[in-house]
Amino acid sequence: MKVIVPLAGFGTRLRPHTFSKPKPLMNVAGTPVLGHVLEMFRDVDVEEFILITGYMGEQIETFISTEYPNIKAHFLEQKELNGQSPAVLLARDFVRGPLLIGFADTIVETDLTRLNTEACDAVAWVKQVQDPRRFGVAVCGEDGYINQIIEKPDSMSNNLAVVGFYFVQDGALLMDAIKRQIGGHIKTKGEYYLADAMQILLDDGMQMRVQEVNVWEDCGKPESVLHTNKHLLQHGHDNSGEIVVQGYVVVPPVNIHADAQIKDSVIGPFATIGASCRIRGSIIRDSIVDQGAQITDAVLAQSLIGRGARVRGRFRTFNVGDESELGFE
Repeated sequence: MKVIVPLAGFGTRLRPHTFSKPKPLMNVAGTPVLGHVLEMFRDVDVEEFILITGYMGEQIETFISTEYPNIKAHFLEQKELNGQSPAVLLARDFVRGPLLIGFADTIVETDLTRLNTEACDAVAWVKQVQDPRRFGVAVCGEDGYINQIIEKPDSMSNNLAVVGFYFVQDGALLMDAIKRQIGGHIKTKGEYYLADAMQILLDDGMQMRVQEVNVWEDCGKPESVLHTNKHLLQHGHDNSGEIVVQGYVVVPPVNIHADAQIKDSVIGPFATIGASCRIRGSIIRDSIVDQGAQITDAVLAQSLIGRGARVRGRFRTFNVGDESELGFE
């Protein structure tokens, strides 16, 4: 099976952090988002990962070669950011047979082992949401199979949102559908969405089932990154039982890198502290402090502190980019 992961976007909603690194390398619960995404595929037989890069793609390649040297990965650059479907189409020469597509800002919890014996033509992973208008939704017929996928619907009559994961038994058929989509200028709100290519396959008679996910975490905005961090710390990424705590207090769950230097502080709950951080006289909860940051005499909550940033003084909710410096008397 091949796995395509599009990750070429600018991540504008996560600025200032994405001025210096691509969105998939945001630190969440001690690991970049892309690391969590790759871990989702550990229970399926992946022949090759095809990573569609763009903005700061060289950082993505360095991360993969350093942290995942044993996986087979092919990198393709999306030079024109004109939608999901053109990104996937870049892999057309590398795709034959079963294909799984997952986006780099989406973390789901579901049983992927079913794909090892999958009999259906295709699968779309879904979750019920309160307001489906920001997503693509799956409309199922009486037989339980999908008969329509609508990207960003105007109504709220169907709340079964597609979470950005698709599987097709024959990836070449999807590539052909995308070519027809682009050739026919089939767009939704000005973009070529993958949902519209899937609709072409459904119209051709492809049988596609839904599989509901247990958890769907998005990492596209500061508040959703913090929510994902909280969830992951509550489910397997709390390392408070493994670290040596001297001169400060830990309130689990937390993820604190062994290289962090912390003194006279309270860390947690729901705090991630990166490598080489220096924290003195501070209280940090429900926040992510990236590697090399320095926090002094501060009380932080709901904050994202970038690499090498320096923050000093008083209570604030911060969204501070890499190498920034803030001080309050």
